[in-house]
Amino acid sequence: MFQHTRRREVMQLAETAIVQAGARVSATARLGDYVKVYLGASVGDDSVVHGMTQLWPGAQVGAGVIVGPGVTLAPAVGGGDCGIVLEDRCEVGAGATLLAGVNIGTGARVEPGATVAQNVPAYAIVSGTPARITGYVEKLTPDDNAGWYRQARFPATPSTVVLGVGGVTLHRFKYLNDPRGDLSVGEFLNDIPFQPKRYFLVMNVPSDKTRGEHAHHRCHQFLVCVKGSCAVMVDDGETRCEVLLESADMGIYLPPLTWGVQYKYSADAVLLVFASEFYEASDYIRDYREFNAVLAQSKLQQPG
Repeated sequence: MFQHTRRREVMQLAETAIVQAGARVSATARLGDYVKVYLGASVGDDSVVHGMTQLWPGAQVGAGVIVGPGVTLAPAVGGGDCGIVLEDRCEVGAGATLLAGVNIGTGARVEPGATVAQNVPAYAIVSGTPARITGYVEKLTPDDNAGWYRQARFPATPSTVVLGVGGVTLHRFKYLNDPRGDLSVGEFLNDIPFQPKRYFLVMNVPSDKTRGEHAHHRCHQFLVCVKGSCAVMVDDGETRCEVLLESADMGIYLPPLTWGVQYKYSADAVLLVFASEFYEASDYIRDYREFNAVLAQSKLQQPG
């Protein structure tokens, strides 16, 4: 049974849901039986917290969040703020455990019973103990958009395909089989749409870890998994799609203002990334909410 969470009503129903003085709970949120919101915690508009959950000091529940019954938010060791943030429209399944300090990204989904020990990217789906990414919300699939899904498959011959997520493109390079050793080749500017200023290699990534989780203001990137395989999720703020890099002749181009995440690394994966700019910390956008704000500002500045 849910109770409306206007401060006065909740305080009158202390036997089922308790909001301590100084806690912030939206008048449009709903709290289930035996939910307790401590001083320093907050619950945003239209959020639902099902029964038997304690929101410790520092817990921040955004707007439109759904927290299932019996979810455990671990308190901070030694007291203080637990530092757990549930961003707008995310979902946490029944019986899940969130360790102190984790951030559940916008629109992400934590499956029932999962134990989350690290941040969950926006729109990611995580499950298991410890939780790992198993997919993405609103990922393009054959069922919900066959046309884009076909484009998401790499072409069989050397060519470039528009993915349909911002300016992201998929590239198939020349691949030559030879008894002396195979060869894959591409040309900057002709096959890769910018002149790189640096490169880096990502390797030895545990299968339950993610990389990326950011966008760039100015930097263009081009990714090739030269050994093994990994999945790349790209997001332009409106559309998301997952692409599997599983051969050295497959590349994906990410223009500026594209949110990218790499995950599902095979044990032997080596990801090569070319970048159009030298490293500059200020060029990174590491918060998904900031990313959306930058996109909105960019659209306002466009002519017409």
